[in-house]
Amino acid sequence: MSPEYAMSGVFSEKSDVFSFGVLIIEIVSGKKNSNFHYYEQNLNLVAYAWQLWSEGKGVEFVDEAMGGSYVALEAIRCIHVGLLCVQDHTTDRPSMADVIFMLSNETNRPQPIRPIFTYHNSPKLQKGTTSSVNDPKISMIEGP
Repeated sequence: MSPEYAMSGVFSEKSDVFSFGVLIIEIVSGKKNSNFHYYEQNLNLVAYAWQLWSEGKGVEFVDEAMGGSYVALEAIRCIHVGLLCVQDHTTDRPSMADVIFMLSNETNRPQPIRPIFTYHNSPKLQKGTTSSVNDPKISMIEGP
């Protein structure tokens, strides 16, 4: 779900671009955004894609089931375009026509901006543990 829709209910063509970008990232990685959490650094799938791509390790993001049966430059292109689609601000996202052009052609693409809505600020969890941010507390108020 695009940040502008989640935060204020605003939906536009650029919301679809955002969703398409998430879909590209899910296809390349073989993982669902809603089920992925990189515990070591508290990242979701988009943030993890950004981290590996920005470090020049984008091929590490590609689904292991692909083995060596893909062209690395095409996978990196898909990650790059996916990251452009999931930019936080609608004005930073390409149009769908531009997305199709970038996916179909080896061209100079703008550099995506690090997504801010994808980083979690919750405490780090160890694998296999659970946590609730809605941990109920009971406060007793007593008069004098």
